[in-house]
Amino acid sequence: MIHANEDEPFFQPGRNCASVRHAQRFSLLIDGADYFRVLREAITRAQRTVFILGWDIDSRMKLTPEGANDDYPEALGEFLHAVANDRRRLRIYILAWDFAMLYAFEREWLPVYRMGWRTNRRIAFQMDGRHPLGGSQHQKLVVIDDRLAFVGGLDLTRSRWDTTAHAPDEPLRRDANGAPYQPFHDVHTMFDGEAAREIGVLARERWSRACGKRLAIRAHRAALEHDPWPPSRRVDLEDVKIAISLTEPAYLNREPVQQIRTQYLDAIARARRSIYIENQYFTSGTVGAALADSLARGDGPDLAIVVPRNQSGWLQEVTMGVLRARLHRLLKQADTHGRYRLLCPSVPKLGDEIVNVHSKLMIVDDELLMVGSANLNNRSMVLDSECNVSIDAGADARIRRAIATMRDTLLAEHLGCEIADVVRERQARGGMNAAIQALLRERDEHRTLVTLDPQVSTELDQLIPPEALIDPETPIAADELVDQFVPVQKTRPLIGRFALLGALALMVVLIAGLWHWTPLGDYVNLKSLTNATRRIDAWPLAPLWVVLAYIVAAVVAVPITLLIASAGVVFGALQGGAYAFIGTMIAAAISYSLGNWLGRDAVRKLVGARVNRLSERVAKRGIVAVVVLRLLPVAPFSIVNLVAGASHIRMRDFMLGTMLGMGPGIVLTVAFAHQLIASLHRPTVGSFAVLIAIGAALIGVSLLLQRFLGRADQHAAHEGAPSDADKPRASDEAKRASELRGNGAMQRDAATKSERPDEVSS
Repeated sequence: MIHANEDEPFFQPGRNCASVRHAQRFSLLIDGADYFRVLREAITRAQRTVFILGWDIDSRMKLTPEGANDDYPEALGEFLHAVANDRRRLRIYILAWDFAMLYAFEREWLPVYRMGWRTNRRIAFQMDGRHPLGGSQHQKLVVIDDRLAFVGGLDLTRSRWDTTAHAPDEPLRRDANGAPYQPFHDVHTMFDGEAAREIGVLARERWSRACGKRLAIRAHRAALEHDPWPPSRRVDLEDVKIAISLTEPAYLNREPVQQIRTQYLDAIARARRSIYIENQYFTSGTVGAALADSLARGDGPDLAIVVPRNQSGWLQEVTMGVLRARLHRLLKQADTHGRYRLLCPSVPKLGDEIVNVHSKLMIVDDELLMVGSANLNNRSMVLDSECNVSIDAGADARIRRAIATMRDTLLAEHLGCEIADVVRERQARGGMNAAIQALLRERDEHRTLVTLDPQVSTELDQLIPPEALIDPETPIAADELVDQFVPVQKTRPLIGRFALLGALALMVVLIAGLWHWTPLGDYVNLKSLTNATRRIDAWPLAPLWVVLAYIVAAVVAVPITLLIASAGVVFGALQGGAYAFIGTMIAAAISYSLGNWLGRDAVRKLVGARVNRLSERVAKRGIVAVVVLRLLPVAPFSIVNLVAGASHIRMRDFMLGTMLGMGPGIVLTVAFAHQLIASLHRPTVGSFAVLIAIGAALIGVSLLLQRFLGRADQHAAHEGAPSDADKPRASDEAKRASELRGNGAMQRDAATKSERPDEVSS
């Protein structure tokens, strides 16, 4: 067990934070109505620079659907344009994650090509793809004139606005199409001073990484004479030091940064009385093991974790939901003193809807506040780019009171009571959990917190791998993919194949060089592919030529999403979908056959050093393995085909898995492309129904295949896969808990050491 050294400062730059800077003012913004209102007010006061970084940004969202008295348009894109037009010296920089197609239905499709972001030369929009395979730009921050910063869990995108009431019939809680969405809870921070200036440095660094250009512009001296702090928002805390902590994966010779994980572990080790957590995800094995150790201590703290009742969407529910249930099971076993509560908000008359808890917050002992973009899952600790801010009260009673008030405010919101009620019960009963228990009410009649005990079926628990693929605990390495997905026993002599391998490698290098150093990158994009496809469509025997061109482009690694989108733009939803599906399946079969002929060792050399890692459980079941690979954005289309061809996966399983995994993506991409040309509006209710139907069918078929293949495995294991005797037993809970706790302890000991470079998060 690691105990904090009370003689040393908690924040240690370079270890559990990047820097510690002073702020004159700090406020905790609770829920979107609070954050978006003051953000809009602050942007209208900007003089020189506004930086916006996010996992997702939607130009159509409304910061203040309740209305604002500033005479600017409601929609975010139009609002920013109007502000920029009013201030000739103002520059606005917007950086959003270059997302995977897995999230296409959740986003404004191809926002960089929308007219909204391109009509003002003082607004620059950049998609950030400078992260390892499977990773994302997940930081959610805004900085104005290097003097005012906002850091937390809220993106400027659809379905985020809500009030603290989370009313089931809130008329303003609607997206850009007027469709209602379920209640949404999150927290953000606002602060100024040197700490805000440090966030400005971070924003410029992220921008330069994404587009390869440094920004020389700084907030002008004139801006320093103007205070961007929104006058309408009170200050929660004055004269305070703020630590800025990061997660950054190793990428392009940059060393990994895992300060957030280290700070979480340090904070848990330091806790003596209470740990209060709000988080969208709760799956991190390292953090879970530290919490289990804390619960096992006789003098340990109360632990209350507020999460959503279930995960958003079928894919997250059957992946992250399963991992959460496993971690909950571990903590229940460790809780020998009855100090653990897993809770979810309950609001009367919501029906099947939930309060979507999206926060990333932890408060320890009235002394330590941590807020940011990092979920309590493994990818936020290692793989994604994250930013948290934290305050340590130490012996300062003034700051302790402020942090305690912030926690009690959040509890009062969830429990449907007054802050004074929380304070009274906590003081009278001597603990946080005892106060929560005393304030719980009938869920059907009152707003309250409900004890959560997530369970999953044995079949689903066995389907989802116990490690690595869904929520990687360590960085991703391609050698482990080849070792697990392609068995060592299946190798082929390389005599006679090196010439072809060398030609393929040379072709890949040549294309990459041309793309980087010539105008090729300007021609291979959605617009150029669409124009080329239209020209081909005019030829005799056009359908045959279209499919052949599609196949050739897919085999030589032109991004499959661009090909699918261009088919939808030119030929419409039905005909374009048919072309895309046929071309994708044939291209997959050709690449698979090439990988099968080259063999394992040749493919290992061709794909390079970093692709992804797969669980042996998933790799052992061919169809399910391919479905998961197609659903999750873990490796390029052509690379997956080559590796699958060199493996033990049968051609039949590969093609069926590709059809099941790629089908939904092809449908949604073609539908979006066609809709973009038709009206630049989101898909219809029918489009959503098609996606839901495909998703439901996919899960049903996957479960049936899992059961079928599981029975087959009892008689004969796949070639090169581990035998049943080597697999962990799902019923052996004590052994699993012991192993997870042991792994967590080892990882805490190594948390500050550099590791080799490395799911579904927002």
